[in-house]
Amino acid sequence: MSFAQTLNNTLFKRNSSYVATIFVGTFAFGVGYDVLTTSIWDKHNAGKQWPDLRARILAAGGSDDSE
Repeated sequence: MSFAQTLNNTLFKRNSSYVATIFVGTFAFGVGYDVLTTSIWDKHNAGKQWPDLRARILAAGGSDDSE
């Protein structure tokens, strides 16, 4: 049995399995895309975001109003 036949018989033969495969694939793609773009954003903006600046501001004598 070929890979395509196995895939068809397990995931795409019934409509409910097909729709579930689409939903799971879409969710997995969304999570992966979010992780990838967040990682790229954080690397590009390293040292310019609040978690990076907070330590410098507090070390310079600023107050921490968030606590």
